[in-house]
Amino acid sequence: MPATDTINFVELCAADDLWIGEMEAFDVGSHEVLLVNIDGELHAYDGVCPHQGVPLVEGGLDGKVLTCRAHQWSFDACSGASINPSGECLRRFALRIEDGKVWVADQPRNE
Repeated sequence: MPATDTINFVELCAADDLWIGEMEAFDVGSHEVLLVNIDGELHAYDGVCPHQGVPLVEGGLDGKVLTCRAHQWSFDACSGASINPSGECLRRFALRIEDGKVWVADQPRNE
C-alpha cells in the first residue's frame, strides 16, 4: 500500500501585505517560495528559476509576466508556464487564505 503524503501549510504573511503587482520570497522549509499578486489573486511558485536556480524575486514582474534577471527567462505569473523559452514551467505551491492570512504548502504540487 503506498504511503500517503501529508500536506502541511505554513503561514507566510497577511493577505493584504502583498499589493497588486508585487512579489515577495519566503523560506518554507528547504524551499524558497515566491508569492505574487496578480490583479488581486495570489499565486505561489518555487522561488528559483528552473534554468540556473537564480532567485526569481530578483527579477521583474511586469503585468502578468515574471522575468528572471539572469538570462531573461520569462513566465506567465498566473499559470507558471514559460513564455520564453517554451516548454518549461514553474513548480506551483498550493495556497489558501484563512482569517486574512496567507498559508502555503510546505512542498510544491508536482514534486
